[in-house]
Amino acid sequence: MKTKVIFLGLSLLGLMSESFAIGKSGDSSRHVVADPGNAGLKLPAGFHAQAIAENLGGARHIAVTRKGDIYVKIQSGKPGKAIAVLHDSDGDGKMDDIKTFGTYRGTGIAIKDGYLYASSDEEVFRYKLNDQYQVQNQDQPEKIITGLINRHQHESKSIALDNSGNIYVNIGAYSNSCQEKDRAKGAKGIQGCPIRDSAAGIWQFRADKANQTYGDGTRYASGLRNVVGLDWNTESNHLFVMQHGRDGLYDMFPEYYSLQQGNELPAECMYKLNKGDDAGWPYIYYDGLQNKKMLAPEYGGDGKKKGGENAIDPVVAFPAHMAPNGLLFYTGNQFPEKYKNGAFVAFHGSWNRQKGQKGYFVAFVPFKNGMPSGKWEIFADGFAGVPDIQSPGQAQHRPCGLAQGPDGSLYVTDDVKGTVYKISYSK
Repeated sequence: MKTKVIFLGLSLLGLMSESFAIGKSGDSSRHVVADPGNAGLKLPAGFHAQAIAENLGGARHIAVTRKGDIYVKIQSGKPGKAIAVLHDSDGDGKMDDIKTFGTYRGTGIAIKDGYLYASSDEEVFRYKLNDQYQVQNQDQPEKIITGLINRHQHESKSIALDNSGNIYVNIGAYSNSCQEKDRAKGAKGIQGCPIRDSAAGIWQFRADKANQTYGDGTRYASGLRNVVGLDWNTESNHLFVMQHGRDGLYDMFPEYYSLQQGNELPAECMYKLNKGDDAGWPYIYYDGLQNKKMLAPEYGGDGKKKGGENAIDPVVAFPAHMAPNGLLFYTGNQFPEKYKNGAFVAFHGSWNRQKGQKGYFVAFVPFKNGMPSGKWEIFADGFAGVPDIQSPGQAQHRPCGLAQGPDGSLYVTDDVKGTVYKISYSK
């Protein structure tokens, strides 16, 4: 079968968009459309990107229906602007029909079993979808979880659902390391950290029960400082999460850590969770240079003492301070075989490195039999638009949410300008 390449004029200036005839498993049932220069992204050979929506505001997590429409959670407190609904009315690949609804800011959004789930910073709602995957009760969502703690630090409630009727909610720690005085130089940690009672972990609730509170849920995993990206792995039947590692090792304990160590520690970690697991926060951190769990300085550590004998190990350790905000296991058929069941991770980008920030890209981790099977790599780069970024304020775009489309394309949100990217593959 021959692959057709069609050039479509975009403007009188002669800007071009390319359309590649491909489909699932190599058929010609659909077209991949690419923006000039792949919308500014750097991608592996054969991949193409298009900015399909722009200027949505703080676009956080994202869900795509089987019809190809898109729901984007907007981190906005403006009435009627909490969720954006994107539709391509003329079939040109751009989302030209955009509507909004909802009255609460937040991050989490997901589609499961005929419902759209979305979170504020204290609650989780669900909306009934019709057979066209359109929300039926925009003004009267069902409140399924309420009363979750929000102390305005790590407050976003990211969500994931399994195939057994459960929903998992991140409740981040409202602290960096549970010090007697948060983020104070040399301040000791609080023994028996009380934050862990109602935060710093993942809670499991029923996906179909109204008005659940902490007492109705189960603390599924503990000792996780903050998780913004999480996804259910259907191959292994486990929840995987990306933890935001702690800050301030050098700033608060310069007697133990150099500036370089402060930049490179601790690792941003991916964990595979079983019910009852404890990742060790705030008592330990993971040193990705030594590949060891280390005792935190607030609790007697000095950069050399190991800790956390009973804490779980990460399955992948990434460089420090890159802020993993999205996690997605790829189950589609459009991408090459190496990507099947592997994990994409959206790194929002660091702010607390000195002399140069890192992240601002989407990474890929190969998986086999439900576990990482090789080294991670940068999959999509160039979001920041700055070659040597010194401050996150310089970033033109910061990747946040990830979703898979019905044709196997990958969608990425940006919460600086509210861009939605569609990344597709053709040989």
